[in-house]
Amino acid sequence: MDRADIASRTKKVIAAHLAVDEGNVSEKSSFIKDLEADSIDLVELRMAVEEVFEIEITDEEAESIKTVGQAIDLIFTKAH
Repeated sequence: MDRADIASRTKKVIAAHLAVDEGNVSEKSSFIKDLEADSIDLVELRMAVEEVFEIEITDEEAESIKTVGQAIDLIFTKAH
């Protein structure tokens, strides 16, 4: 799976879990500022991403993710 596929799938998961239009989810989008996610949303989103991509995201990694692009980069690295 290449990065574009991962980006597309990740954006779909984010849009579904945060109830936002997928067109509003860009790599520069901040989960908190732009997508208005709260801490519970972020935990649920993390669990969904782990399930979809069959990866594990550590607490430290999760805390460092602020934007959609950072999440995609991490997923891409772990999915290989």
